[in-house]
Parts: sequence; C-alpha cells; structure tokens
Amino acid sequence: MDLFSLKGDVALVTGAGSGIGKAIAIGLADAGASVACFGHTSKGGLQETVDAIVTRSGKAIAVEGSVTSEADLADAIERTERDLGPLTVAINNAGIGGAGAAETLPRETWETLYDINVTGVFLSCQAEARVMLPRGQGSIINIASMSGSIVNRDLFQAHYNSSKAAVIHMSKSLAMEWADRGIRVNAISPGYTLTPMNKRPEVAEQVKMFKRDTPLGRMAEPEEMVGPTVFLASRAASFVTGVDLLVDGGFVVW
Repeated sequence: MDLFSLKGDVALVTGAGSGIGKAIAIGLADAGASVACFGHTSKGGLQETVDAIVTRSGKAIAVEGSVTSEADLADAIERTERDLGPLTVAINNAGIGGAGAAETLPRETWETLYDINVTGVFLSCQAEARVMLPRGQGSIINIASMSGSIVNRDLFQAHYNSSKAAVIHMSKSLAMEWADRGIRVNAISPGYTLTPMNKRPEVAEQVKMFKRDTPLGRMAEPEEMVGPTVFLASRAASFVTGVDLLVDGGFVVW
C-alpha cells in the first residue's frame, strides 16, 4: 500500500551496525527510503548493513560517529543531505545496556549509560529537528524499551530502566513541542529481542526466563521491529505523535 511506502524519503538510523538498528535500516530501505547508517565503524557491522541494503537494490551510506558528539551528529546530517537528500525520517536507536546492583553501581557506569541512552537521544533529536523544522516536515522515532514502562523481574538495572523511561517521556515532550511545526515524534519500546547480546551462551538460562515470561512464548526477532518503524515513519501514521508503541509480545499485560 502506498500509505506505507517510504519512496523518496531519506532516513538516518543511529546504531545501525547490529541488532535492531541494522534490521530497521534494511527495512526502511526495503520500504523505499535512502538510508544513512550511523555508528562506530571500529565495532564492525556498519558497512555490512550498507552492503546488505545495496545488495537488495537500495541506496545507503555509512557515516561514522558518536551520538554523544554534537559535531559528529551535525556532520552526519550534513553528509546525509549532501549524498542522499533532505532528511525526512530519523531513527534514534543507539544505546547500551547493563546490569548491576543499585547500591554498588559505580557513578561512572551510571553516567556513561545516561550519556548515550538519554543525552545521545536528545542530541540526535535536536540535530535532526534543526533541519526538519524549517521545512515543516519529519518523523523522528526513538527506540526505547518496555523496561521504560515496567521493571524487569530479577534484573538489576535501575540505570537502564530509568534511562528508557526518560526516552519515552522525552519523545512525548518533543512531540508536543514540535507538533505545530510538522515534526512527529514517537517511541518504540521493544520487548525481549534476540539481538547478538542475547545469543551469547552465558545468557542461555536468562533467555529461557525471557521466553517464559512473554505471553507469546518467545523473544522477538530484530526484524519484527521493522513493521512498527515503517508504520510510524510513513503517511499511514500521519495523525500519530507522542506515542510509545510497545512491541513486546504481550509482556506488559502480565
């Protein structure tokens, strides 16, 4: 359906080198968008995402940088618009996880996670809005987590949970602030997802618990975040802003 087509759109995806970000970048390209894949090339995967898009007859570029750097973000958007065209869609996916008992969690660990998960998302939104606002058009989608709405049983991650709650509320706040200037801002909150981090042998028992606690009885594949993202990015969601879309296999109903 044309409502879901992203033909003619130009998208920027942060954290596009692996997991959910990689799947979304490829999915946006499949829907017709040209995609700038932003992230750390030193960690690998970024060029592989671009190659996967090009192999599928899409258009993409790799842009190296950090979401904690205003200069990197500005350069990424400048290059995106120079090489691909005016930015119309932004997916702010870059983030890190972590666990640790609250009473012994080092301040440095807290600050590092917040710098990427919260400040990095805000700086990304800010940089993207600076080019979208003058044109009166754009869709920004921030990848949060169901952990921003609930507390995961037996997982000690007060820093991570609260950072994702901040992303959700930030998205709603920006949606209100920019609504009358043509930018829609929404969040997607994935449930437990089979990213590379959750495929490690050392978390096999934990993964069993994740599946048990999810009503659908399994974890999501990263590709299952593509449909919700395309929806929120497209004209099909033209009257949708300030929403936190839970994609969690029903987890929060229990």
